[in-house]
Amino acid sequence: MGLDYTKGCVNFRDVGAFVNLISEKTVLPEGRIYRGGSIDYLKDHKEIEYAKSIVNLRNGGDPDDFDSAYFHFPMSNKIEKYDAKQKEVRIWLNAIIRLFENPKLSYPVLIHCLSGKDRTGIVVAAVLLILGVDKSVICKEYMLSDGDVNEALITMSMKGMEPLENYFNRVDLVKIKENILKRD
Repeated sequence: MGLDYTKGCVNFRDVGAFVNLISEKTVLPEGRIYRGGSIDYLKDHKEIEYAKSIVNLRNGGDPDDFDSAYFHFPMSNKIEKYDAKQKEVRIWLNAIIRLFENPKLSYPVLIHCLSGKDRTGIVVAAVLLILGVDKSVICKEYMLSDGDVNEALITMSMKGMEPLENYFNRVDLVKIKENILKRD
């Protein structure tokens, strides 16, 4: 059975809350990073916890119904996004991650694609790796998504980003970590 996109934002969740739950300790602040699928059928901004910044990873745009900062990072469907070693994927991920260098980025941030599992899973995995979250926790958080998820793919993606300092060599990883982890 496929996902029903008309019921709101599929696979929506607070990444920090679930990482903390999986880790059985506080690893990340809650209410900073959300993930999910399409927001085309949302009726109210509260359904995405009043996200102040929206990062759309789909090829198509989002409705202009929300008073949020909006960032669009499309990627061709012809490219295998889980293969982080590909030049196109590396450029795409670096551009997205660079967004988190900005100390004026408004939180919470919603990262989404159509289903909230593939493109979103890769970007969330990259963010969590930068924050120092254990890979086994990242895999478990990824596997919470409804739909066709494959732990081997997210593991391959994370391996393709190693070492992080080289993969994200034009991004200030320390600044990103500080910005995401600071409590407002």
